[in-house]
Amino acid sequence: MAEGIAGRAVLPLTADVNSVGHLVIGGCDVIDLIGEYGSPLYVYDETTIRTRCREYVTGLRAASPGSLVIYASKAFANAALFRLLAEEGLGLDVVSGGELALAHRSGVPMEHIYFHGNNKLPDEIELAASLGIGRFVVDNFNELSQLDALGQRLGVRVSALIRVGPGVEAHTHEYRKTGMLDSKFGIPISTGQAETAVFQGLRSKGIRVVGLHAHIGSQVFEMAPYLETIQTVLEFAARMRDRYGLALQEFSPGGGWGISYTDEDDPMQANEVARTIGSAVWNIAADLGLEHPRVIIEPGRSIVGQAGVALYTVGSIKDVPGIRRYAALDGGMADNIRPALYGALYQPLLANRVNDDSITTVTLAGRYCESGDVLVKDARLPTLHSGDVVALPASGAYNLAMSSNYNLALRPAAVMVDGGESRLIRRRETYDDLFSTETALG
Repeated sequence: MAEGIAGRAVLPLTADVNSVGHLVIGGCDVIDLIGEYGSPLYVYDETTIRTRCREYVTGLRAASPGSLVIYASKAFANAALFRLLAEEGLGLDVVSGGELALAHRSGVPMEHIYFHGNNKLPDEIELAASLGIGRFVVDNFNELSQLDALGQRLGVRVSALIRVGPGVEAHTHEYRKTGMLDSKFGIPISTGQAETAVFQGLRSKGIRVVGLHAHIGSQVFEMAPYLETIQTVLEFAARMRDRYGLALQEFSPGGGWGISYTDEDDPMQANEVARTIGSAVWNIAADLGLEHPRVIIEPGRSIVGQAGVALYTVGSIKDVPGIRRYAALDGGMADNIRPALYGALYQPLLANRVNDDSITTVTLAGRYCESGDVLVKDARLPTLHSGDVVALPASGAYNLAMSSNYNLALRPAAVMVDGGESRLIRRRETYDDLFSTETALG
């Protein structure tokens, strides 16, 4: 349906243009959505989310039956989204007590929850155990000791995967690399520490070590580092089997597959990613004489990123003669820190005049009191006027997840669209929300 829309590779699968030149997502005119829900507004396309879920699930199960796709909640945590994912048969990867509590209140089966994090707090660990989550993913020796003590106190063996550092470098932004030796995440294989962790875990009385986990980074566009990670970790598993009797029941090579933020990006297809990962794990395990482990993969951005579009209304226009034109939007770094944090690139379009081909150069600035609050520098768009609506595609992951109340801003609303219908999945914050923690106000 998106044929003919400039930048269609970054838009949701249902994106279209209607007869008056407005962007349409999920059968809904986004200008009408702004009129109903206000601006800024995040729009999520249900069809795109469900399609990506099904591609991952069918691809993985075709290659390794009985395996599980779990969504990396840090990309965007939301009750309506969690329920949709559960309907599609996905579990969740959570990294905090907040994500865990939301998953529980949303009705996600607790046995499909995997709890990650490099410094899980004691009360979070207790909460996870009390809710009966499926797996802890142990990130360090301190956590290993905490879980052992917890299991012994409860009279159970807590099921856990040990996160190892494979020493594999992914080609992505420095802040998104997680698999190298010098990383705050995981227990390195090359130093011998991962072997010590496996030995301690297997000898503990409060932990049941069911498998291994690795993660190399995010927004990755190539399969080679994943295949290297699988080979490295499974060879390690075979050594641990021979030395200490490790029975590898589960293995997760993580997630982190990239999406298109601009037309230059070339992401891997979800079903092919899942099929390739599942096949590689089973084939390499067979070569090493290991039983076929249950394969767990953790896509996040690649499920919700393309599905989400941020909508902003243009306010003031500023010309610096001979240098730059600025168009100020009613959002910015408080709802999307990624350009300031990572130098992230986007490919915007004018949502209320999609077919306007009078292209000029303009910088899309945010409204917050930082010179670095620029969403898109030197964007190619039609001449903008106050009141125009700019769409920022590929905004479904990490924008709202990393949003803040900087300048005491109110976080924007989010809606889910499907079949010409919209539903509010996150209301806009109010000043009462903002001041609810202020003890001096009474």
